[in-house]
Amino acid sequence: MIRTATPADISVIHALVRELAEYEKVPEEARATPEQLREALFGEHPAAYAHIAVDDKSGEPVGFALWFLNFSTWRGVHGIYLEDLYVRPTARGAGHGKALLTELARICVARGYQRLEWAVLNWNRPSIDFYESLGARPQDEWTVYRLTDVALARLGTVTAGK
Repeated sequence: MIRTATPADISVIHALVRELAEYEKVPEEARATPEQLREALFGEHPAAYAHIAVDDKSGEPVGFALWFLNFSTWRGVHGIYLEDLYVRPTARGAGHGKALLTELARICVARGYQRLEWAVLNWNRPSIDFYESLGARPQDEWTVYRLTDVALARLGTVTAGK
């Protein structure tokens, strides 16, 4: 049901990223090109990793997990940050999402990583309920901040110390 992504999966990963952006109601935010995904996942210095969920009967891809390593200074070890988890609506309820998270948890345990983290939109109650059913707990004492576009460029061009 779950396999490690290969370069041949780039087009399906790209399509699934676009579908996820549609689901999250921000299709204009999904700007990554297939070439960027290929470089990030399979280039000389991979920045991320991916797993594909396939339908048991047809063998067709129905979902994916894209993740990268983070590091906890408090724990002193790596962890996994799950950037994207998406299962096509027609395949939901068949265990693909749980299988993807199980594979990432297995990787954490096998490698001595102590955290598997991700973010979920506040309005996405079905996903929140699913994650909590697995034992995940919200980290609601933290607020995520993000710099992008103009704000990032403006701060990134300021001379240090000014």
